[in-house]
Amino acid sequence: MTAAPNILILMADQLTGTLFSDGPADFLHVPNLRKLAAHSKRFARAYTASPLCAPGRASFMSGQLPRRTRVYDNAAEFCSDVPTYAHHLRRAGYRTCLSGKMHFVGPDQLHGFEERLTTDVYPADFGWTPDYRKPDERIDWWYHNLGSVTGAGVAEITNQLEYDDEVAHLAVQKLYDLARGHDARPWCLTVSFTHPHDPFVARRKYWDLYEGCAQLEPPEAIDYDAQDPHSKRIMDSCDWRAFDITADQVRRARRGYFANISYVDDKIGEVLAVLEATRQEAIIVVVSDHGEMLGERGLWFKMNFFEGSARVPMMISIPGQPGGRVDTPVSTIDLLPTLAGLAGIDLSAVAPWTDGESLLPLMQGTGGRGPVAMEYAAEGSITPLVALVDGPWKYIRCPADPEQLFNLDTDPDERTNLAGDPTCLPVLERLRAMATARWDLTAYDAEVRESQARRWVVYEALRNGAFFPWDFQPLQRASERYMRNHMDLNVLEDAQRYPRGE
Repeated sequence: MTAAPNILILMADQLTGTLFSDGPADFLHVPNLRKLAAHSKRFARAYTASPLCAPGRASFMSGQLPRRTRVYDNAAEFCSDVPTYAHHLRRAGYRTCLSGKMHFVGPDQLHGFEERLTTDVYPADFGWTPDYRKPDERIDWWYHNLGSVTGAGVAEITNQLEYDDEVAHLAVQKLYDLARGHDARPWCLTVSFTHPHDPFVARRKYWDLYEGCAQLEPPEAIDYDAQDPHSKRIMDSCDWRAFDITADQVRRARRGYFANISYVDDKIGEVLAVLEATRQEAIIVVVSDHGEMLGERGLWFKMNFFEGSARVPMMISIPGQPGGRVDTPVSTIDLLPTLAGLAGIDLSAVAPWTDGESLLPLMQGTGGRGPVAMEYAAEGSITPLVALVDGPWKYIRCPADPEQLFNLDTDPDERTNLAGDPTCLPVLERLRAMATARWDLTAYDAEVRESQARRWVVYEALRNGAFFPWDFQPLQRASERYMRNHMDLNVLEDAQRYPRGE
């Protein structure tokens, strides 16, 4: 690899890491991801910083937890003064480009990217702000509901499919353009899909791949009355009482989800094929923003710290270096310092505040990583929740709820809360002390409440009268494309051909 390698980041949405313990699960039809996994470092236990789109993505981009980014939920502004990996790479001379979703909220829709090829699939304003002042309120027009489960099935085009088709097409065009060599800088291209995020609606060609798949069978659910308090709040926020979910609907929802993983794999294959055809070399990162419960425990979507929701796939392929499995728990916030290290950037001089830790020592078989921290302060919560993953142990704390402690080695389904087990008291006290040292939950709660209250005032004001959208508006410089009369046709045709001379 050169001192400044090209970097290609392939991001999915709501893709659970429980299906990627060592590359893709055997039953998944994902030939491109499987081929990529064979020569990647595969992080078997990678966790999101926050199990929701905007907070998880802001943390992934900045290497900081949500309390630091102040992106607490899907309508919290990602402020322009928070450096991202795109800023660090661009500052170091990289050309940075985004095709797809990143769920930026606020007027800054670039956050270090020099170029953005698509608009976002979700709104950029404060309209999805939760309100801790109304703990029992369910905001029906944008909260998740189980209609994604009952409505699972087949369609050849949807809002989401239209979006991801465009994301892949524009990424392919950009890779061809990068190959032409008009710009000598190294590049970082982020390609971010909205699938397999619900709704669980897939094209027939992918749906049919999972006919008779054993993994479609409904997982064992937990009755509402036996759920922990936060899980009850999540179920209530999803309006579970309004739906009578059948076993067949669960099968169809899981099938649609698996089918859309295959769809994303196909789109990734389109991108990788152009990378190979144009003979460009790049570090390739595969990651998701958070997971999906898929009916486990009777829960759907995300918004909790259980494995289905909190774990994500994470793979890093470096040309010329062997693949392998890494079992140490890591976080998506570790990608920023890792990318910086691969690009030769010394973050200690410019960003000593980064919460993440470089994964390069782990990838080289040396060193370790401290406990992985997670935070959640969005819909379904009434005060912030935090968690620590330390080896086999997962500790969850919320001031409104009893503590939770799970041993993931002996209880991978997280069915036995060991917080009240006397034999686990030393572990509980150790993790409790770590959490106390890391988080002032009273202050955290006050910060979230103040942010929510401010945003409700601003949103209501800005929707009154003339409305100016913050959504990214992709610009096409049509007069600089293809052939125009200020161009020399002979020069143009040669410059736009790649490879040349064959």
